[in-house]
Amino acid sequence: MKKGISDVVATIIIAVVGIAIVGGIIAAVVSKKNNEIDYSKYDINTVISGNEDNGNIADHIKGNPDAPVKIFEYADYQCSGCASANPRINKLIKEYGDDLAVVYRNFLLSYHQNGTAAASAAEAAGLQGYWKEYADKLFTNQSIWANASGDARTEIFADLFRSVTSGEGDEQKFIADMNSAEVKKKLAFDAGITKNLDIPGTPAFFIDGERIDFTNTKTEEDFLNLFRDKINAKLNK
Repeated sequence: MKKGISDVVATIIIAVVGIAIVGGIIAAVVSKKNNEIDYSKYDINTVISGNEDNGNIADHIKGNPDAPVKIFEYADYQCSGCASANPRINKLIKEYGDDLAVVYRNFLLSYHQNGTAAASAAEAAGLQGYWKEYADKLFTNQSIWANASGDARTEIFADLFRSVTSGEGDEQKFIADMNSAEVKKKLAFDAGITKNLDIPGTPAFFIDGERIDFTNTKTEEDFLNLFRDKINAKLNK
């Protein structure tokens, strides 16, 4: 049975549409492949500067960026252990001055209700030059925002931002930046570079690729002395 002209036209249209769909799928796959990040090109034991892969947001540093000893910290703002360790780390930075830097990277735990939101807020504050102050504020006030939701959470984060900036920061920009493509890239990048690291929990600390196991430290002084030993060894003290 011969096909009518309309049947032929319909067949051609279907074929063209099919080719277009296949072409679209191929283009999407190619695009995805081109957008994949080669994390092997990054040395995770050195400070990573801002670039296209991380939303042009560099590693955050406490202390002297040129310090001879650098501790790399992987933490989640909603982690209670991270909140406890934070003032201890700040003590070490003050104690060692220009000899020590602590490089902070996000290691978000999926079961934390507001960990990602808090990290987004810290990165947004960082875009205005207030990362350190805001990170400390998040840890200190963890119990206030940890179980908040929706608008209440945003208002808490905004209030903390007003506090650390003494009202001089751009609050509207801060709120917008929390959901920006740059901040999302930064969080995704930190997740990518930590993928193959031996991190059993947070916080995790590394010096020259060696993880510092502090699980047996019972007191703050035990914790500090363990880190002092590691730092002094690197400084040949």
